[in-house]
Amino acid sequence: MDKDTVSIYFVRAALAHLAPDALPAVLRAAGIPAEMLAHRQARVPARAFAALWLAVAQQLDDEFFGLDARRMKVGSFALMCHAVLHCGTLGRALRRCLRSFSVFLDDLHGELAVDGDRAVITLHNHIADPADRRFAEETYLVMVHGLMCWLVGRRIQLAHIAFGHAQPEEAREYRVMYGEELALGAQPPTKQLAAARRDAPKKQTEAPQKIILRTAPPSVFLKYKSTDSWTARVRRRLRRCLGSQAGWPTLDDLAVEFHVAPSTLRRRLEAEGGTYQSAKDDLRRDAAIHHLCHSRLSIAEISTLLGFQEPSAFHRAFKKWTGSQPGEYRALRSDGASAPGAVSARRPPTVQAVLSG
Repeated sequence: MDKDTVSIYFVRAALAHLAPDALPAVLRAAGIPAEMLAHRQARVPARAFAALWLAVAQQLDDEFFGLDARRMKVGSFALMCHAVLHCGTLGRALRRCLRSFSVFLDDLHGELAVDGDRAVITLHNHIADPADRRFAEETYLVMVHGLMCWLVGRRIQLAHIAFGHAQPEEAREYRVMYGEELALGAQPPTKQLAAARRDAPKKQTEAPQKIILRTAPPSVFLKYKSTDSWTARVRRRLRRCLGSQAGWPTLDDLAVEFHVAPSTLRRRLEAEGGTYQSAKDDLRRDAAIHHLCHSRLSIAEISTLLGFQEPSAFHRAFKKWTGSQPGEYRALRSDGASAPGAVSARRPPTVQAVLSG
């Protein structure tokens, strides 16, 4: 299984409305040391962020991180999942989902319109603070898309999404969260999201849903990350090299395996905002964080597992990736507490999302 990590940006954004005296307990529940918040390049395991979401929700009694004027009380998202479960098609489920969000939230409202074979969602966002507005839009779209994917039992490929804000440092994260067809800094500020057939039948039933909804919302959307991109394909292939004596294939080697020209593979990766080297680095970074957090392997052993010839090279790479040395990162995690999951004026811009059929 791939060991994903999440940028510390999302951790800090999730904690923004938490009272200072509640912060230590929430971070302890997620297994995230407070010192890590100061490192802009830091990353945490995806399951740690999932535990953080649940812990923040419990502290605030708000599954939407305190971003909206009205709390989205704990259990709201699971109730929404139950509400859409018996819709016969994805289109009807999407309408009910957006209506439910409008009941739970005051400052965001999703409006659905059909444009030919596309379902167009326009998200009206009345949150004034720019940082809160951005994180609210990111969270809202992740929740809507994750719920639709969960309902049909597979990843729904997004055709296009355009954010009004300028390209952030975390733009590469968007490609995993939403898909490859992204536009940033669009004028006027809009979002466009596209997804598969509106008449797709739902796949979930009452019995299996009870388990996954115990830890919703994060359990729903973390399950359906983007796996169809060229970057994801390269990452899956490179993952087989971890711990192998065969060494890493070159871009030319992968091009042969994928039956494309090396220049074509390079262009497709660049179109997704990455390169062969960045895919390899991201994989090794996430694997390193996983082993530092969840294994007893020594740093030298982790270095060898990741294919570094010398531990010193691993130290330099990890420092570049995360802003910390491997030993410092492991020490911070050791100083943290339990494992993740222990606690159970002017009108703002309009956001548009498009789901295609």
